[in-house]
Amino acid sequence: MEQKELTIDDILASFKVQPSSEGKRLVQRAFAFANTAHDGQKRASGIPYIQHCLATAQILAEMGMDARTVSAGLMHDVPEDTPETLTTISKEFGEDIAQMIDGITKLGKIKLRHSQEDYMLENWRRMFLAMASDIRTVIIKLADRLHNLRTLEHLPPDKQQRIAHETMEIYIPIANRLGIGEIYGQMGDLCFKYLDPKNYEYTRQVGEKRYKEAEKYIERAIKTITNGLKEEGIKVIDIHGRAKFLYSLFIKLKKHDMEISRVYDLAAIRIIVPEIVDCYEALGIIHKRYRPMVGRIKDYISLPKPNGYQSLHTTIFGPEGRVLEVQIRTQKMHDEAEFGIAAHWLYEENKKTWKDYFSRKKPEPQQSAEIAWVKQLQEWQNDVGNDSQEFMEGLKIDFLKNHIFAFTPKGDVIELPEEATPIDFAYAIHSEIGDKTTGAKVNAKMVALDYTIRNGDMIEILIDKNRQTPNQSWLTFAKTRSARSHIRQTLKKKSETRQ
Repeated sequence: MEQKELTIDDILASFKVQPSSEGKRLVQRAFAFANTAHDGQKRASGIPYIQHCLATAQILAEMGMDARTVSAGLMHDVPEDTPETLTTISKEFGEDIAQMIDGITKLGKIKLRHSQEDYMLENWRRMFLAMASDIRTVIIKLADRLHNLRTLEHLPPDKQQRIAHETMEIYIPIANRLGIGEIYGQMGDLCFKYLDPKNYEYTRQVGEKRYKEAEKYIERAIKTITNGLKEEGIKVIDIHGRAKFLYSLFIKLKKHDMEISRVYDLAAIRIIVPEIVDCYEALGIIHKRYRPMVGRIKDYISLPKPNGYQSLHTTIFGPEGRVLEVQIRTQKMHDEAEFGIAAHWLYEENKKTWKDYFSRKKPEPQQSAEIAWVKQLQEWQNDVGNDSQEFMEGLKIDFLKNHIFAFTPKGDVIELPEEATPIDFAYAIHSEIGDKTTGAKVNAKMVALDYTIRNGDMIEILIDKNRQTPNQSWLTFAKTRSARSHIRQTLKKKSETRQ
């Protein structure tokens, strides 16, 4: 169902940090330009097309994006759907905004080729090229796609299926990898509704019933926990209950034979405190009052998830002995959990342009993990070049698969995709270590080189300094693009030397 018609004042009121007077004027000019350009155009629902542009801009403003990005969001469909050109936008609004819109236009020009696989490959390649060039382009595209999903009911069933399937395959994994939890969750629920309506309705009914039962208990628990923290001198910025997104709940239900009683985090209490030290103090206070469930304490602050997510999670036997999940984080961590890489603009207060982050010779302390990841993506894209098979292989394993952390004997952290092996670990340390590997110990016990590493494992790589080349058989179980690429290159050089 379409939301109420938006105005430019609604967009200006949606900014998490209000832009400067100059920024506001820029957004207002962008709206006036887009409104005139789209004059007379209608959405499938019959409402003026400009409403889609305003909705996209509102999502961006709520995410914490700056005035330039929001302005690009307002005008993102102008070159594609109106007589106005990119040249005019560049003259009126500057090259930076024009380049963002050009990137979005290119993303929209993907056409079905010889096969579905070719189509998906081209889609992925364009998305990642855009990401490596300017991440704002992909963030705008995610906002654009989210609003399109909210209005799918106005399209024919075949288009609903196509758009929902494409979103599940491409946009949702990217939102997850960028740590944009709110967009990831909303997109998942909207696609779930169209792709699997039967299970969607079952999950909705089961989830709503269980959450309503828990709602009053959570309210009482919040009051009790809040009072306990205040008594101990912990300032609480916010404390609230949150329900799990439906698609995430469905995935959990499948893991537990569809038994809702085995899903402990259907409803959770989220506590926002000022500083990191407050997170740990709050955790200690809660554990002193309520017994924690063994094996359910997770410290994502000291060891963040690969997409940058940070928080403390604990499952406790709360008031009345009922099982309850509690999440504790700072305001900055909360914003980053909701909006991922987009929260970067919120905390940098829009002081620098995007290109500034890639012109630095040394990374600055405030440079986020997500920014570093995008820079890694740039380097990866350059290495892969036009090898389509390697592109897809690396993409699926290195960038979209869930990641784990393993440790060297000295305590250094190595990030790897799930299902990675000691060979992947060795090459992640250094290519020479990989080539000279003869064995591995995991948690002080010898394992085979095709052992599947688990999160938190301590890996010791055994090497032979005289060994020069890897084993051909390693290609059958090495997972990461880096390891496989090094193995192939070294074996090829050895083969050429023999000839």
